[in-house]
Amino acid sequence: MTGSVRQGPVLSVEQLRVTYGRVEAVREVSFEADSGSLVTLVGANGAGKSSIINAISGILRPRAGRITFEGKDITRTPAHRLVRAGLVQVPEGRQILGTLTIQENLQLGGWHSERGGIGEVYERFPVLAERRDLPAGSLSGGEQQMLAIGRALVARPRLILLDEPSMGLAPQIVDEVFDVIREIRASGTTVVLVEQNARRALAAADHGYVLASGEIVHHGPAAELLADDRVVQAYLGVGT
Repeated sequence: MTGSVRQGPVLSVEQLRVTYGRVEAVREVSFEADSGSLVTLVGANGAGKSSIINAISGILRPRAGRITFEGKDITRTPAHRLVRAGLVQVPEGRQILGTLTIQENLQLGGWHSERGGIGEVYERFPVLAERRDLPAGSLSGGEQQMLAIGRALVARPRLILLDEPSMGLAPQIVDEVFDVIREIRASGTTVVLVEQNARRALAAADHGYVLASGEIVHHGPAAELLADDRVVQAYLGVGT
């Protein structure tokens, strides 16, 4: 894919439906992410945000719809093949392996490549470099989130999916996490951010999609959504 010019969005989601038994968690959701952009999906807990991300990353198989990445249909592509293709998820709750060292967690992020970017991750997160031989479980919550993001960056993704990266973190640490997200986007990596903290997410994003009960109820440039009092009052009361 390198060296060629491709038209259209990096990621395209069309009429996505996700079900759990008879429960329809996501209904007819469509959105796009252009190359190098930061797109956010916001909404209250249970709105369907994580289900969408898990369907994109291959963890869930959607009931219906189509997902394309860099022009290729990936709707039924397994997660490990998507990582090889350059699409990586940072899961909700971090899901680091606490008994393994920081170094070992990062090595797992680059399992598919002999040229993983562990050195680059250590440059970005010096605290991880200083503690590389310690168990990952010894890190604070914020440090564990940095490790989870670093583990994804080792794979040198072209598209990174971030699922609730600020969850459970102190306000100061949330600031640091959003600084990192902006840096990732500034480096040219396309970012799809799922966040319950809608105001912070929209403040960082180019384009926003507001979800309620599994459906997109509003979308547009992120700054416009933040400036719309009706949207703010009805849907963006979570987070500050």
